Amino acid sequence: QVQLVESGGGLVQTGGSLRLSCAASGFAFGSYAMGWFRQAPGKEREFIAAISWSGNNTYYADSVKGRFTISRDNAKNTVYLQMNSLKPEDTAIYYCAADVRNLYGLGYRGYEYDSWGRGTQVTVSS
Repeated sequence: QVQLVESGGGLVQTGGSLRLSCAASGFAFGSYAMGWFRQAPGKEREFIAAISWSGNNTYYADSVKGRFTISRDNAKNTVYLQMNSLKPEDTAIYYCAADVRNLYGLGYRGYEYDSWGRGTQVTVSS
């Protein structure tokens, strides 16, 4: 059974930084792409970052490109999202997701993710 547990959210001022972590279990973590999504109040869930199974390929939405960095440690079954230069519009619940339908996938297609964590709240104050 796939389990994903996010941590690291919190309240930060505009321009600040946070690092989110997602601990994975129940599947062969090192063989699957991982992604981060977010959902702000009243908005649809947004696919913001992905990393391939090997860590060699990454994807970023335009809204976070240049400010956020996704990485993974396959030895620790953990994926990270380093968030810098945070803005109030980054306020959302952040979800970790696994693309467990595609072995050795790149993870670029947000609609293919089918396993989700419960999310962690990120609030950026102005």
